[in-house]
Amino acid sequence: MLGSIAGDVIGSVYEVARIKHTDFPLLSPKSRFTDDSVLTIATAHALLTGQPYADAYHEFGNRYPNAGYGGAFRQWLARPDRRPYNSFGNGSAMRVGPVGLAMRTADDVLAEAVRSAAVTHDHTEGIRGAQAVALATFLARTGHTKDAIRREIETRIGYDLSRTLGDIRPGYTFDVTCQGSVPEAITAFLESDSVESAIRLAISLGGDADTQAAIAGGIADAFYGGVPDPIRSEVLSRLPHEFREVIAEFNERFGAPRG
Repeated sequence: MLGSIAGDVIGSVYEVARIKHTDFPLLSPKSRFTDDSVLTIATAHALLTGQPYADAYHEFGNRYPNAGYGGAFRQWLARPDRRPYNSFGNGSAMRVGPVGLAMRTADDVLAEAVRSAAVTHDHTEGIRGAQAVALATFLARTGHTKDAIRREIETRIGYDLSRTLGDIRPGYTFDVTCQGSVPEAITAFLESDSVESAIRLAISLGGDADTQAAIAGGIADAFYGGVPDPIRSEVLSRLPHEFREVIAEFNERFGAPRG
């Protein structure tokens, strides 16, 4: 899970930069957690406590109101009824990583990903994006090869992962839809050789940097066995105490990354 948060923190200063290379400073004094981290922590909290996802997202979202939420989600936070709003934005995918770490079977992962997404992002594409990230995280955690992860995502989810980053990057633009950002973020993981590499590659697309880096970083965290200590310490130092508590409790309950 910390890989998702690391990707968010590192990508936070590059969301409007639209850089197309991997040679950039990893962290700066302006690097901070955003909505990706807040809602990833909320997902973990819901899994730990049994709190309904809608309540957890509403509670954490309103506790950290300046984290950079999308307009529709901000409106949802202000509404008392908490009905989903048929979104296919990548918010459902950015927060779902803990589901892939907590469930015991692929079928359970896919079902729980629907539950986490549908409280807000009940559009078919919003649900599919969440399922793709949760399944990739689960497969990475359980020792599958990258070729196997690619095949499973293509077969079960229906995403085309045949393009390389070299194919994607030149014409890629800012896109916050699941269908326009999640396959690209998964490809960044597939072409990586470390957690840091996955994050850098995702940011180098020049798109929704923090969210795509959070997705790639979370899958890479599960695959490579954890976030390197220098990045871990820098990222943790930027988080509220309650976030660090949730991360520690989640790792104790569901297991820290391999390695």
